[in-house]
Amino acid sequence: SRNTPRAIHFCEVKLMDYQTRKIQENITNVERHFGEMCQLFAAYVRKTARLRDKADVLVKEIGMYADTETPNLKRGMKQFADHLAKIQDYRQAEVERLEAKVIEPLKSYGAVVKQKREDLKTTKRARDREAKQMAQLERTRQRNPSDRQIIVSFQESFLKVIVFFQ
Repeated sequence: SRNTPRAIHFCEVKLMDYQTRKIQENITNVERHFGEMCQLFAAYVRKTARLRDKADVLVKEIGMYADTETPNLKRGMKQFADHLAKIQDYRQAEVERLEAKVIEPLKSYGAVVKQKREDLKTTKRARDREAKQMAQLERTRQRNPSDRQIIVSFQESFLKVIVFFQ
């Protein structure tokens, strides 16, 4: 019949192989895309920080220039420099928020992905052991179909392994 234990086992193995491949693809996609996003966000933050640094130098230069001018122009230039400095405070807050809220969480995915890859390897090794034991049980059944004690012993040890890894 089509629903023999061997046929069911074959279908389960194929399904598990498919699931394993899909999980592997998902892990690889996360590694590739999250790593790239993390690098791009880090580059964006570095450029924003450099822009902030350049603006700080500009504010300082405007202040030094203002000190050489007439009182009215000096006051206007100092106010302009003060407003530009406040904008840079916002830019600094943006840099800090991006680092804390975007880059750090993205970086933490590296450890998560590494752990998931290890979990997948462990599961695959367990499944391979299960398949070997199932093949050994099937060979034993074919060689000694009348020796129920050996077959039952194999089935019990096989079931213990299955229950252990579920």
